Amino acid sequence: MTDTPVSDTPLALYVHMPWCVRKCPYCDFNSHQLKSGQPDASYIDALIRDFDLEAPRVRGRRIDSVFFGGGTPSLFAPSEFARLIGALKERIEFADGAEITLEANPGTIERGKFQGYAEAGINRVSLGAQSFDANALKVLGRIHSADDTHRAVEELKAAKLGNFNLDLMYALPQQSLQQALNDVQIAVSLEPAHISYYQLTLEPGTVFHSRPPPLPDEDAAWQIQLAGQKMLADAGYAQYEVSAYAKQGAQCRHNLNYWLFGDYVGIGAGAHGKVSILTPEKILRTVKPKQPREYQTEISRAGLSGDGSYIAAADLPFEFMLNALRLNEGFSSDCYHARTGLHLQDLDEKLAWAEDRGLLESVAAGWRPTMLGRRFLNDLQASFLA
Repeated sequence: MTDTPVSDTPLALYVHMPWCVRKCPYCDFNSHQLKSGQPDASYIDALIRDFDLEAPRVRGRRIDSVFFGGGTPSLFAPSEFARLIGALKERIEFADGAEITLEANPGTIERGKFQGYAEAGINRVSLGAQSFDANALKVLGRIHSADDTHRAVEELKAAKLGNFNLDLMYALPQQSLQQALNDVQIAVSLEPAHISYYQLTLEPGTVFHSRPPPLPDEDAAWQIQLAGQKMLADAGYAQYEVSAYAKQGAQCRHNLNYWLFGDYVGIGAGAHGKVSILTPEKILRTVKPKQPREYQTEISRAGLSGDGSYIAAADLPFEFMLNALRLNEGFSSDCYHARTGLHLQDLDEKLAWAEDRGLLESVAAGWRPTMLGRRFLNDLQASFLA
């Protein structure tokens, strides 16, 4: 049993907004093509109702970060975010300076709109640039151009939203090393506080999975990754997670909460949540209906929202490691105990196995993956399966 009160465990809020102008062929997120000009405002009402149903599980706690993900949340008007954030703050305490992130597509931003989002309470934006190469954007099915991304960054800076992330993909169809590095160079020149730099993967259920495009081979992708990482490091972006690079002090607090096995409420169509009930040893996972119409119908009914199940105690070590081992700095034994209610010494045999193979290294307060461990992360994580 842990002696850390649940009320002291960080709590985040994830809000899923599932509509896109067009579904990208590589995307396996819960997103749905918009049939009308803009999403129905009734969805905001459903989100507020959803949070009301979740509130008893987190009574007395405080929201440290909010993430509006999708889909394309920037399809909703700033006024709708102001209404939603205002309603949430009436229902639960927000930490001073709580990080509130909005995912945005450069192709859905009207001029001056970021000013409205800032006034609504958004203080961080994640911009889906993906690439600055016109042909790559076309192959990826993106609706925006490189010029749109440049314009969106100008708008962000004009709105004093300097804390923004650029999403950047590499190992794209037929992409050369030089083309990949050109993308990194342009991204760095726009001076984001944070860059998410990740490899294109062919996820089941996507168009690319059923009709794979010609991708760089494994060795070429590895060379692209290493060269891109060096360019980012030289520009002052420190890698702190598998695909996350940040200027000093600009790490994404919301995502750090995920990776350190913190609690989060999930509202919206298809949203997942993880909340400790009474003690961290009793952790509830929740999931909402994926289809927006079904979700709104379900939320309109009385009772607790979404399906839920408790994580079995035997699965907690793997669940924790699945997240924490993504971090370059790893985790502390105190964090493991606080978030699971378990003791790290119970894993001595598995930790020693990973250390002997050069995948993990012991640090003063806990453990962190080595460079080899980060390269073979799936194998390292799997070693902690029950």
